[in-house]
Amino acid sequence: MPSSSSPAVKPGDDLKPSGALFIVPTPIGNLDDLSTRAIEVLKSSDLLACEDTRLTGKLIALLGIKVQTISYRENNERKLAGRLSDEINAGKRIALVSAAGFPNISDPGFRLVRECRRKGLSVVPLPGPNAAITALAASGMPTDKFLYLGFLPPKKAARRKAYKKWKSFSGSIVLYESKHRIEVALEDLQEVVGAKRNICLARELTKLHETFYFGTLEDVRRQLAAGSKKGEFVLVVAPEGYELHES
Repeated sequence: MPSSSSPAVKPGDDLKPSGALFIVPTPIGNLDDLSTRAIEVLKSSDLLACEDTRLTGKLIALLGIKVQTISYRENNERKLAGRLSDEINAGKRIALVSAAGFPNISDPGFRLVRECRRKGLSVVPLPGPNAAITALAASGMPTDKFLYLGFLPPKKAARRKAYKKWKSFSGSIVLYESKHRIEVALEDLQEVVGAKRNICLARELTKLHETFYFGTLEDVRRQLAAGSKKGEFVLVVAPEGYELHES
């Protein structure tokens, strides 16, 4: 963990400046994971740029927060990035919020952050929930080096091409996959890296039915076939030659 000789930041210190973009992670399942700092930033923002205004609206309603929201999605962020960065430049405090998890990590946000950097504007990231890191930390796979690939292409040929490209990576590989493709995605992975490669498959992280399947690919595929395939999945693939049960 990085250390610093700088004095601790007091609560509320980052609420003072105007004209900033705040990157605000939201819970991936358990609402108790929303930090006090995140709540205060949401309260003090002039505008929330939301991946899903409906879900964020429910969240802030539970918190008793009344702040204007705007839809900021993959299909409109090219159009909105310039406009929102101009509003920040004019002094507004805008919070970027995903439907769940960390904005700009396999979620919209890159173009807005880039515009703010291009214009020399303040970008304030808050630490918080992230499915990839949560799964990796609990996977039993090596954590000293890892490659995050997010969602792979949905088509079989492109997905297998990505597996082949990275199958010899010397650290763990972290992927996201949907319930609709998880079984075929694991089948394709086994075709490329073999049935004995160790993996961990995490489902419904931080939620009531959180589940971890781990072992060899063939073992995990059997476990998944006998279990639930609801929810979103995080797949952690161990490096070649790594044995989960080694002495």
